[in-house]
Amino acid sequence: MTKNRESGPLRRPTSWWLGMLKRRAERMYEEKLDLREPIVWASEVERQAAIAFFNAAFRAEESGLRQAHELADEIATWDPDLAECLRLYGNEEGWHRELLTEFLAYLGGEVRPMGRVTGTFYRLYGRAKRIETIVLTNLMFETIGSTTYRLALRRARHPAVRHVLTILTRDESFHVPLNVHFLRETLARNPGASRLRLQVIHDVLYVALLLSSYASRRRAEAFDHIPFRVLCRAYAEHLARLFVKEDDLRLRPPQLLLWLFGLTDEALREGEDTSAVSVRAAEAAVDRERVAVTAL
Repeated sequence: MTKNRESGPLRRPTSWWLGMLKRRAERMYEEKLDLREPIVWASEVERQAAIAFFNAAFRAEESGLRQAHELADEIATWDPDLAECLRLYGNEEGWHRELLTEFLAYLGGEVRPMGRVTGTFYRLYGRAKRIETIVLTNLMFETIGSTTYRLALRRARHPAVRHVLTILTRDESFHVPLNVHFLRETLARNPGASRLRLQVIHDVLYVALLLSSYASRRRAEAFDHIPFRVLCRAYAEHLARLFVKEDDLRLRPPQLLLWLFGLTDEALREGEDTSAVSVRAAEAAVDRERVAVTAL
C-alpha cells in the first residue's frame, strides 16, 4: 500500500471514496431512532434550547444536501465518479435531514426559519459560484459541526439525544475527510485558482465561525451546556488542525488567533492523529454499526 500524505499518512483515490459511499448507502435507511422514552426536561428553557440546537443541525444538513447535488451536476461533465461521490454524500445529508425532522417532532418542535446570524451565513454560502469556494466553505462548516456534536455528546444524558448525536458525530468522521478529498480534487482540476483569494476566504470564514459560537450560546447553551470559551477554542483548534495537517492545501490559520488561543503548529500536528480529519477515521466509519464514537 502506498503511503503518502492525506489526513495522516494515507491518501485515497476517488474510486475508493465512491466504493465506501456505496457500501454506506446499502444499509443507511436501516438505522432507526428509538423515540419511545420521553425526555424529562429540567425546564422549558432547556427544551427550547434543544429545539434550537437541532434546528441548526437541520439547516446544516439541508444546505449540505443542496450544495452537494448542485455540484454533482456541474462536476459530472469532467469527473463522473467524483460527481457520484457528491450525490451519495448529499443523500447522506438528506437522510440526516429526515432523522432531524423526526427528532424535532419528538422534542415537540418543528423546523423553524433561520435566525439572523444563521440566515446570513447560508445566504452568503448560497451566492458562492466557484467550485473551490463552495467546497472549502462546506469543509469548514462540516468541521465545526463535527466539533459541536462531539462536545455536546459528552454532556448528553438521555438515550435518544445521545443516539442522534452519535449518528451525526459518527458520520462527520467520514464527511470531513471526504470533503478534504473534494477540495483537493477541485484544486487539482483548477490549478490556476487564486491561492490568495482562497486564503482570504478561509480567514474570513475562520473568524466568522469563531464568532458564530458566541451567537449560538444565546439559543442553545441551556441544552448543550457548552460554555462560549470552550466552544470557541474548540472551533479554533479543530479548524486549525485540519489545515495544519493538510498542509498541501496551503491554507494557513491566522497566526495571531492561534497565538491568542495558545495553539502552535507543533501541538496541532501532534494531536488527534486519527480524529475527524483522518482517512483512518473515514475507513473506520464505513460500517456505521462498528464505529467507536468518541466525545470531546
